[in-house]
Amino acid sequence: MLVHVFRTILTTAAELLRHCMRTGKIVGIAGASGSGKTFAARNIMESLGPGEAVTIQEDSYYKNLSDLPYDQRVATNFDHPGAFDHGLLAEHLQQLLRGKAVSRPVYDYRRHCRSEETETVEPCGLIIVEGILILSDARLRERMDLRIFVDTALDMCLIRRLKRDIAERGRTTDSVLKQYAETVRPMYLQFVEPSRQYADILISGEGKNPEAADIAIARIKALLLDHHE
Repeated sequence: MLVHVFRTILTTAAELLRHCMRTGKIVGIAGASGSGKTFAARNIMESLGPGEAVTIQEDSYYKNLSDLPYDQRVATNFDHPGAFDHGLLAEHLQQLLRGKAVSRPVYDYRRHCRSEETETVEPCGLIIVEGILILSDARLRERMDLRIFVDTALDMCLIRRLKRDIAERGRTTDSVLKQYAETVRPMYLQFVEPSRQYADILISGEGKNPEAADIAIARIKALLLDHHE
């Protein structure tokens, strides 16, 4: 009994120490591929002003598949939680909260593997993490001060993804539709949509209910004000 109480005290003390060591706040933005997560993150950054926030994309933390032949890389299910190195992402978030810079991976979407280069991310008062599965991982959720889910109709998400992947990632229409049918939509229903239960705020990615987005920004500003005080 005493051992259990002692362990509980140590755990609580460790959690308080980690909280006191935090140098910033983390906001997570999740939702389907093409839902408008990046747009939401950009709006938040613009509302706060330059230098007040930094964004980290979950996509940067795809596992490196450079050891696999290209045809096997293409066949990978990139919408499954196992495709991401969430452990590294959680570690980087913890380092940023402790005031340390991190070397973020750079992912090559055309080759389906990480680039040899990395990008330095400096600590900041607000760290915005956005990605389809960031709310499905408890390690990431527990580091977030506010969790947002961008709720958008799947047909709208598909249209946006189709345009983006063709224009920016060198994909064909057939390949985008095939991937959407085989992995994107099924993984959304299995993993992404259920993770919305962990969100503190639901906002529309279709321009509906702008009040929810305003509430999210107000909550974030309150978090930052509390942090500075």
